[in-house]
Amino acid sequence: MFLRLAHQHRQFVQDLVMNLQALAVVLERRGYPASCYTCGDQMNSASFMVSLGDNHLIRFLVSDYGITWTEMRDDRELMKLEGAEAISQLDELANLVKQSMQTDTGSKTLAKKY
Repeated sequence: MFLRLAHQHRQFVQDLVMNLQALAVVLERRGYPASCYTCGDQMNSASFMVSLGDNHLIRFLVSDYGITWTEMRDDRELMKLEGAEAISQLDELANLVKQSMQTDTGSKTLAKKY
């Protein structure tokens, strides 16, 4: 049972890393400085960052040790979430990007939320 759970966890992290990479590409195309760095070829960890302007930065980390969402403004931490809450916040960001692509007011939609 534990080996199966370990395999599922590795697969989950890999899927999350691939989605972070895609989100970084989409945000870059929408005009937001974004990046997603991974360590090694196994895609078992990543550091995702996006700048929403006005010294407003979001950082999402995923690894075997955990998942965190950190939101900063003017180099001060506004919010730090972990685990499922961090993933929910990331999902909200991704949904806002999707919405902004449909309405074509990308910077206004994201700037209003964050």
